[in-house]
Formats: sequence, C-alpha cells, structure tokens
Amino acid sequence: MTELSEPSEELRPRNEEASATVTDAKQAATTTKVDADTIKAIDAIDGSEGTDTLKYSLLGPSLLKAGQDTVDQSKVSEIIYNASKGSKFFAREEERDRQHTIKIEQIQAKKAQLEKLDLTRDRRNADALLAQFELGRNLTQSIVHVDCDAFYASVEQLDRPELANLPFAVGGGVLTTCNYVARKFGVRSGMAGFVAKKLCPQLILIKNNFDKYNAKAREIREILAEYDPRFESASIDEAYLNITEYCEKHGMSRADAVNKMRKEVHETTQITVSAGIAANSKLAKICSNRNKPNGQFELANDRDAIMEFMKDLPARQVNGIGRVFERELAAAGVKTCGDIYEHRKYLRQLFGEKAYEFLIGIYLGLGRTYIQPAEGYERKSVGTERTFRDMNDPAQLREQLRKTAEDLEADMKKVEVKGRTLCIKLKMHTFEVLTRQVSTPRAVCLADDLYKYSLPMLAKLEQDFPGIRIRLMGLRCTHLVSTKKVDTMAFFGLKKQQESSDGAGQYPSDAMTDRKRKAELDGQWEVWPEEEFLNHEPSPDIEARPPTADPVDDEETRAHGKEIVPNPKKEATPGEGEWFDCPICGRPQSTDERQLNEHIDLCLSRRAIRDTLQEAQEQQPPPLARGLTPETKRLKTGNEKRRGRPSGTSDPKQRKLFFGTS
Repeated sequence: MTELSEPSEELRPRNEEASATVTDAKQAATTTKVDADTIKAIDAIDGSEGTDTLKYSLLGPSLLKAGQDTVDQSKVSEIIYNASKGSKFFAREEERDRQHTIKIEQIQAKKAQLEKLDLTRDRRNADALLAQFELGRNLTQSIVHVDCDAFYASVEQLDRPELANLPFAVGGGVLTTCNYVARKFGVRSGMAGFVAKKLCPQLILIKNNFDKYNAKAREIREILAEYDPRFESASIDEAYLNITEYCEKHGMSRADAVNKMRKEVHETTQITVSAGIAANSKLAKICSNRNKPNGQFELANDRDAIMEFMKDLPARQVNGIGRVFERELAAAGVKTCGDIYEHRKYLRQLFGEKAYEFLIGIYLGLGRTYIQPAEGYERKSVGTERTFRDMNDPAQLREQLRKTAEDLEADMKKVEVKGRTLCIKLKMHTFEVLTRQVSTPRAVCLADDLYKYSLPMLAKLEQDFPGIRIRLMGLRCTHLVSTKKVDTMAFFGLKKQQESSDGAGQYPSDAMTDRKRKAELDGQWEVWPEEEFLNHEPSPDIEARPPTADPVDDEETRAHGKEIVPNPKKEATPGEGEWFDCPICGRPQSTDERQLNEHIDLCLSRRAIRDTLQEAQEQQPPPLARGLTPETKRLKTGNEKRRGRPSGTSDPKQRKLFFGTS
C-alpha cells in the first residue's frame, strides 16, 4: 500500500551514499514484474538532487503489487510528491527521511570499519548458524497461501458489473483497494483519494461496505475448510492452508488440489483467488503474488529448487522487509536474498541478533510449517482507536475518550478478556504520535474503569503539550487475563465447542515477526504500531493502512482490535459421526471412544513430558551458575538429606522416575 503523505518544502541535498542507496534499490528490483518501471522511477529520482530517497519512499509499500507492471513509476512518484508537498505530514515524513539517511550513513561507516577487521570468527559463527538452521528444514508439508484478487473491489463489482472495464477504488479518504484497471494508472491500495484522482481523474470511488465483504468472506472460508479444517486466516481475504493430508487422502497432486479449490471458490462466490504452493508459509506467501490475478505458482519441496528461487529474489519481496529495512540492507550491500550469504559476517554487528537470524532464515528459504486456526494463538492485546477532525477542546477530548473506552469495553467483552496494562495513544495535528501507559491495580475491561485510568494520562499530556491538537485517539489493553468460563465437558472432548459467528476476520500471529498480516480497515483506519525487533513496515503485498494525507470526513471513523472468528466446522451428515476438537492439540478427532481416548492420552503424555522438563530446567539451574562446584554441591546435598526425612521412607520408584530427552 502506498503510504501517502502531506508535504513541506523540498528536501535538502543528500550525500553520495544516499544516492548510491537508490542505485542499490534499482539493482535489487531486477526480477519483479514492475522492475522496468521501478527502475525508470529511480532513474528519474537520481536526477533530482535532494528528493531521491523521499520520492522513492512515497511510492509506498504497495509498489510491487500486482497490476503495476505497465505503470511509469517516475511519473507516479512526481505526482505524489507534488500533491503532498506543503502538508504537515509531509514535513514529518521529510524529517523521518532525514533521520533515516543519517542512520544509513552510520551503517555504511560501520561496515567500512568492519571490512578492515579480521572477521573469520564471525564468518565461522554464521556458517555454524546456517548449518543449525538447515537441520530444521521441513520439506514434508504442502502449505498454500490463498489471496483474493482485489477483494473489496471484486465484491463491489458483483453488484455493479458495469464497472468491470472502468477504473474504480473502494474507500474514501484512503483507498482500501482498487481494481486492476485503476492500477494501470498507478493507483494503489493505501493511497490518499485526492492523489489517486490526480493519477486517474476518471477514477470512481465507492464507500466501504464491510457487512457485504464479511458475508462474502464467510462463503469463501466455508470452502477453504473443506481442504483444511484448521486453515489459518491472515485477514478477511487471505489464508494459509496445509493440504498435505487432503492430497494424501484424495490421491491428488497439490497443484491439482489448489486448482480445484480455486475453481470451486470462483464458481460458488464469483470471486477469483490466487495461490502460492510451497514447503512453508513464507515461501507460499511469496509465490501467491507471482501469477496474480487468478493464478497459482508452485515451488517444489526441494532444497536446491528453494535455494535457487531465493538466490535472485529481491529482498523487498520477502514478507517482513519494507522500505526502511530495504534501504538499510542495500546500504550494507544486500540487494537480493542471495547477497545475505556473501555479507553474512557483517549482519549481526550491523543489525543485531534477531534481525541477523531473521535474514539467515530468509537466505535458506525457511519458514513455519505449522498452520492452526487464529483462535489457537495467544492474544497479546486488544485495542481500538478513533480518527476525527483536529480538536483541542478539553471537553470534546474527554467525550472522545469516553467513546473510545466504550468501544474497547465492547471489544474486550467480545473476546472475553481483561487487561492489567492500559495504553493511550494520541496523534497530534502534526502527525506526531504520543503514547503513555499505566498498570492498573486490577485487571479491567469496563468502560468506567478504562476511562478512569486513562483520564490522568490524557490530562498529563495536555499539561506537557499546551494547546495540543488531536486528530486520533486510541486505547489498548495488554497483559490480558481470560474471563472465559472453563467448559470441563468440552475439555474431555465429550461435546463440541461452542462457535461464534460474529466478527469480521481472523488475525493470527506470524511466526517471525508476529505482525505481518493484512487489516480489514475502514477509510481512516490507522494500525497501532508495535515495538518489534525490525524497524520496518509490513511487506509490499500487505494492504496495511497508512496515515491519511487529506482531511478526514465529517463523520468519525473507528478502528477496532484484531477480531478472531473460529473456522467454520463441517456439519455432521447421516452416516457420518460428529467430530470434536482435541482440547490438547486442537486437531479434529472422531467421536469413537477408543480412538478419542488414545489420542487424548498421547497428547497429555507429550505435554506432561515437555512441561516436566521445562519446569525442571527452570527450577534447577546448573550448579556452577549458582556459584557451587560439583564437590560442594554433593556435600551440601548430603547434609540436607541428613537433616530431612530419612531416605528409607521414600518410595524407591519415585527416586528412579526420570523423564529423558532422547
């Protein structure tokens, strides 16, 4: 999605390293569909001193989205830049770009110093980590990433077929999506409406209708559940499936199974979907964007094929590397995933341990293979926020705070949690974001309590920033405590778990970054930023909501937290027994008493062994770590035995009980 700004004056000239970064970005794009146009854009940017990196940034995270292959990106960047220049948000983006350029210079300077040192040890450590990660490679699963093509636009087109050959977009202040006709003009999801109109004056704008989108999404989920009952929804129009079992059961190749699924979705819902098939979720995500729209791409479960696929893949195409991190990697010489190996000895010192391991995993083409429903993930926070016209009246701000607290109460009751930590978020008219948090005396979820504990934080911010003008207010609760009632019968699999049909979509966590997911957003949705190990944005194929660049509509808009909806369950038919979810692993199980008992016993045994080992490791630190030598430990243990109960009274079987790790 294009992150659209509102501007200021032109940037000051950048140094030669910043220009080199743009050249690096140009070279990093050599295998994408929009590469030719991207390179044209960067070529044009290279000729305008002082605005190069900012113009490239304003092209947005959706620069690589499908449908942009015929677009002159240099013209698009110029239009976005000129349309945004002079606004408050542009001034902030300009400052961010300046700060990031300084960081880029620091990265380049640090690498220059490292090149003068003997990094043989760092290279050996990197090789050891590569070997360690390689041992965890799993090529036994068939993971599919399914993504609906221009979902909101496709749903709207079903009601208005006359729009099929006309450029139109869904959204108001900011576009949530647009059809492929509009994309040929450079219009993208996340772009401000007034800028999209400059790119395509004949563009038709349609208001969001989420009830309609949710209804259509439920139809699609019903079909996906036939192929994997435990599919994982990443958003309202995106899901991961593990079809290994389905292919084995039906004797089908995975390509045929996915093609059958896509045809069934289209015949039933009139919505086209694209899919990627690979050995893990990360690769499947990349593959699903290869043959959009209405296509599929399969990457063989073969190590050599995967390594060859990743070798020339631009780093930007990997889920988790956005515009900011792309520039930093380019400054270090990493333009493609294959370059990670060449520069492996520098990565840990340049980007830190977590980013270093993240990049090593990318080079090897590794990703998670475990797919589970969204409700299977532990929820970490519940948040809501409201966007409105700038206001600074204390009474109005308190009224907004009350409304936001009531919204958060409704969301927390829906997911049945309370929170011990309350955070407030304010976005000023200058687009600067302020956040504060407080630990409450007890877990809270009621609007009265949320308002009571957040009001002092608001008052303190008003005191610290006299005359503060606010355009967005949000509340979020963390350190959650469940308020769900325990269903003992369901725990033992004696009855089906209750399902809820409410909600808009499913939002699971990602294995690497726990955030790379699309949001079902209204025209003014602004995603709450999370502190993470990588300081970059979502991947280019994620329709994340950037801040708006144009005035907000008269009516307020509200963005709530990540709702979770259970996967649809197949109803039992005559001659077919009911299926229960195992309370331990969550997999659907037959109601056959013997099979069910055997499965639960196995799950409980595995969990008991794992928990016992983990508890023993936590409670029994190594003797040397406690400052004891093996000899002093033996003496101390002997003294304690003599002071305690005689050893002869203990059960000898208990002394011999031991959970091994082999």
